[in-house]
Amino acid sequence: MSRIGKIARRTFLFGSVAVAGGVAFGVYAVRKPHDNPLKAKLAAGAATFNPWVLIDSTKITLITPHADKGQGVVSSQAALIAEELDVEFGQFETSFGQPSPAYWNTAMAEEAVPFRATDNGFAAETMRDVMGGVMKLLGFQGTGGSTTIPDSFEKLRRAGAIARETLKLAASQETGVPVEQLTTANGTVLLPDGTALPYTALAATAATLDPVGDVTLRAPDTWRMIGKPMQRLDIVAKSTGTQTYGVDVDLPGMVHATVCTNPRRSALNSFDASAALKMRGITDVVEVTNGLAVLADNTWRAMQAMQAIEFDWAAAPYPPEQDGHWTALEASFTEEARDNTWVDNGDVETALTGDLIEAEYRSPYVAHAPLEPLNAIVLVEDAHVTVWTGHQFPRQLQVEVAKITGHDADQVVLHNQYIGGSFGHRLEFEHVKQAAEIANRRRGTPVKLTYSREEDFLQDFPRHISIGRGRGKIENGQITAIDLQMAAPSVIASQTGRIGLSVPGPDSQIAAGAWNNPYTLPAFRMRAYRAPELAPTSSWRSVGAPGAGFVFDTFLDEMIHAAGADPMAERIRLMDNQIARAVIETVAEMSDWGAPLAPNQGKGVAFVESFGVPVAEVVQVTATDQGIRIDNVWAALDAGTVVDPINYENLVQGGIVFGLGHALNCEITYADGRAEQENYHAHEAMRIHQCPVIEVKALENQSKIRGLGEPPVPPAAPALGNAIFAATGQRIREMPLNRHIDFV
Repeated sequence: MSRIGKIARRTFLFGSVAVAGGVAFGVYAVRKPHDNPLKAKLAAGAATFNPWVLIDSTKITLITPHADKGQGVVSSQAALIAEELDVEFGQFETSFGQPSPAYWNTAMAEEAVPFRATDNGFAAETMRDVMGGVMKLLGFQGTGGSTTIPDSFEKLRRAGAIARETLKLAASQETGVPVEQLTTANGTVLLPDGTALPYTALAATAATLDPVGDVTLRAPDTWRMIGKPMQRLDIVAKSTGTQTYGVDVDLPGMVHATVCTNPRRSALNSFDASAALKMRGITDVVEVTNGLAVLADNTWRAMQAMQAIEFDWAAAPYPPEQDGHWTALEASFTEEARDNTWVDNGDVETALTGDLIEAEYRSPYVAHAPLEPLNAIVLVEDAHVTVWTGHQFPRQLQVEVAKITGHDADQVVLHNQYIGGSFGHRLEFEHVKQAAEIANRRRGTPVKLTYSREEDFLQDFPRHISIGRGRGKIENGQITAIDLQMAAPSVIASQTGRIGLSVPGPDSQIAAGAWNNPYTLPAFRMRAYRAPELAPTSSWRSVGAPGAGFVFDTFLDEMIHAAGADPMAERIRLMDNQIARAVIETVAEMSDWGAPLAPNQGKGVAFVESFGVPVAEVVQVTATDQGIRIDNVWAALDAGTVVDPINYENLVQGGIVFGLGHALNCEITYADGRAEQENYHAHEAMRIHQCPVIEVKALENQSKIRGLGEPPVPPAAPALGNAIFAATGQRIREMPLNRHIDFV
């Protein structure tokens, strides 16, 4: 196991005494900054002030280490640096940089502790500090959990300010003008007489100086870029089809490969590749873990030859039929399987007597299914390994590749690429490991591995399956008690287990989106039950919140209707958090809640908090003779300071479309141990003609800045289901909803 793996395992095993562990590491170790990786290959006359800014005589390069999966974070990261550095879009280049502990994610500690994001008490803040220290010591570099902007917001602005002040000091040394009389603008230092000294001309002098450490960040009322509409750096290339993704990279002399591994997620017993080896352009068929790779002179021929191979696959290690998966979940509501009681307020057992409201809800496996199929190029040489791919955990990628090739992790060079969608798909390593297996046999030759769409579906690690059960009591027209139970396999155990880590303790994602709700109820209990591992799963956009959020908010809606109350007014009445209340009050105003509706129309509201972001959505539908039509969606949310209002709106709209589309149509089911859905026709998300008009409003009441990639997704499904009930009287408790009703 790698050193990272050993430390991580030890840290998690002793997580309950993490404070003592922090002392053992030493305060100095936690506070000591990581080395600047840009210094390693710094050219003569080039200046680097920190891990994010590099300037030489010809150009300015800003390092934007978070992976860009289509959410626009290269632009956002660059804007944060540029805001303080005083450079404009078009005056610099960007690079993902090389993996480095210097790029450790400061924000992932928020989700790594068992406290609500809004809990700022001593215990919560102390544990976040401890976990932040652990992640710094590990150099935990990653993109996920909606953490890019929270991680970047302060430290990248500070990086720009340090570079700016050091460049001013260089200009002062060159000209003799005191630093206090110098200003900056448009990539230059300005002298009092108006002379402009380009940063590139000052690089050589700046390279001789220690970076200025004492800097003051600019006040929000002076910001030039943050909070203003921006044109993303990638928008022209993406609009004209010229953006280069990992799948587009082409190297001289490379060999093309595709793989087929056991669709039952087990071993390969035997195969017959004789027909494939006779096909045009095929150079070899080689074994990889649990399957085969075909090597050819182009990808299409490799994929065609793969279809000519006869396979004998071993049986699945989980129930072969879908009913067996649901049966395993149903059997998990036991004391032995209880993972955690997340909330236990009031006397629930005493309150739950007499006539009760009871319901059960189901959320299926769902594929990630991004447009860009999994791909990687690996070149193995004696001195080092070079990888071209897009990935969200670059340092762990180095470790996984090094295990296969026998190199040290720091000998693995990664050229991270723009990613054509992920939704959690690019958190996994199997495709890169397979490419490394093949390339290790072909040392000196670049091997480009590309998954077929079918392989991408069959080998996906989908969103976990879950069942939720609710019991509730109403007295005098008000909810007096709710008891919720969620059963699901542990996505965290499944995901971390594939890289050799064991994370004991409860999995917060089983009940995420439910236990952390901001309502005040006389009695509320939320228990989570860990089902046995079934099909292997992974983080899917917003992880546990789409399932548990669907359960909590739909059951809440059922309770409110049974009480005879208004769904919006009652949610507002029950809110005990002012930031959350403002969000739902805003969406009520946006949607003109309570206004008369046409016949067969209905509005549904849902509220789910995930990753610290309260989101309220209202969906309006019309029941037509052909099925349900989704007309409008209104969304209000509070993620703190808005960096780019255009990208903000786009991310929210995209998240809503993503959430609605998967609630409508999508599921992965198993038969004979393999996923039955192998392409988009069988896992169809929202179509363009189904897309509603979506209106978004951002509030900025939070003191902490939050991320937006995931929080808009979870409320979409319950809001839609609640709207369908309002329009038709039909309550749907299972996704996908098209199992029970038609859509147009």
